[in-house]
Amino acid sequence: MADSRQQQQQLRPGGQGTAGIFLPGMDASTSQVLAVVTLLPVGGTLLFLAGLTLVGTLIGLAVETPLFFIFSPVLVPAALFIGPGVLGFLKSGAFGVTAFSSLSWMASYIRSLIRGPLHQKLDQAKRRTRETAGQVGQKARETGQIVQRKAREVTKGGQEGAKT
Repeated sequence: MADSRQQQQQLRPGGQGTAGIFLPGMDASTSQVLAVVTLLPVGGTLLFLAGLTLVGTLIGLAVETPLFFIFSPVLVPAALFIGPGVLGFLKSGAFGVTAFSSLSWMASYIRSLIRGPLHQKLDQAKRRTRETAGQVGQKARETGQIVQRKAREVTKGGQEGAKT
């Protein structure tokens, strides 16, 4: 009896509890069960509304079709006259959006170039300039110290020569 229970538990993918409904080999968590319980009525309601919209559209089309045939001598020339104007506005907007996105892409590409390799080169040049300035300053200090030492030696030597 105990062996048959163990075999049944081994055959079930989830082990104990709810057997692998969501992921094979894993038990369903409380949040997953709550998500399914919550989303099932919402999905059903939305599916009902989609069907209701389809029925309403079909009824409206059935009512409007005879009106389209009756007024077609007026509607067709109006559509032929207004259609190109609407298409022109749509084309203009599409070209504007395309131009704006192209300019935006170019600006971001140039910024990435400036911030990328060029920015690194500028940083290296600044670093080298600072290092060179530091080396020049150090050399100037050393040279100044040497000049001061020699000036002291000359003044000491001149004072000794004057005493003798």
